[in-house]
Amino acid sequence: MKPTPDIEKYKRYLLLEKGLSSNTIDAYMTDLQKLLDFMQIRQLTVSSVQITELEEFLAGLHDKDISPRSIARIISGLKSFFRFLLLDRQRDDDPSELLEAPKTGLQLPVVLSVEEIDSLLAVIDVSTAEGTRNYAIIEMLYSCGLRISELTNLRFSNLFFGEGFIRVEGKGSKQRLVPISDIAIQKIRDWLYYRNQIAIKKGNEDILFVSSRGKAISRVTVFYYIKRYAEEVGLQKKISPHVFRHSFATHLLERGANIRVIQEMLGHEKITTTEIYTHIDRHFLRQEIIEHHPRNR
Repeated sequence: MKPTPDIEKYKRYLLLEKGLSSNTIDAYMTDLQKLLDFMQIRQLTVSSVQITELEEFLAGLHDKDISPRSIARIISGLKSFFRFLLLDRQRDDDPSELLEAPKTGLQLPVVLSVEEIDSLLAVIDVSTAEGTRNYAIIEMLYSCGLRISELTNLRFSNLFFGEGFIRVEGKGSKQRLVPISDIAIQKIRDWLYYRNQIAIKKGNEDILFVSSRGKAISRVTVFYYIKRYAEEVGLQKKISPHVFRHSFATHLLERGANIRVIQEMLGHEKITTTEIYTHIDRHFLRQEIIEHHPRNR
């Protein structure tokens, strides 16, 4: 089903009223499109669909082996959409109100050890512009705990090396100050030697990390290089830019950092989001005991 004016209006609502990022909005719209396609087959409209049809739609997702976590995310998006229809007076009821998300259980994020991160950085050829840039990118992801979108949007005007901080624009355009290490500062300065030799495209002058063509580096490019380096060192873990953010938080917690401080640096609105790392820490401690306690040998 093609997007209707109502759907476009919802998209603007997510952007202007909710302040969501373009990536989050795209995810919402992708999930909503699944429902729209289902409704088209059943000859339903957004004003006529009822909870029984929504439950049938969700059952179909389950039959397609879509994970409980993904279904829970889709349900969250549907609830947001039907709340909007209520606010916009396109409906006088909310058919999604009684939908229950499946239990997803606790899934611990992938975390790299310090040694794994060091080995990954060691394979990067820093005698090239590309390698120097990529080293600085990975160093920033790990030492500052940035999201990939925060890194690709990082600007010169947000670097305060003298004070030892960077200003990061996170989800919902919310800004926060994050400490930056001396090592990360040096790696950025190494990259600037090469960046100054690139013809920067108009509109990208303030962007820190650019491609050889002078445009802001893409998320896809960062994913590609991280996976390539991981393959070179033989890492078996499923790796992505977000793994360095998880590793950043976990390593801080293991070394005694206050969870409230970690919450602030990660830009989490709720402490419950940050508390996932306390589970990782307990898992780490259990593994240490299993491996090193004499009774377990």
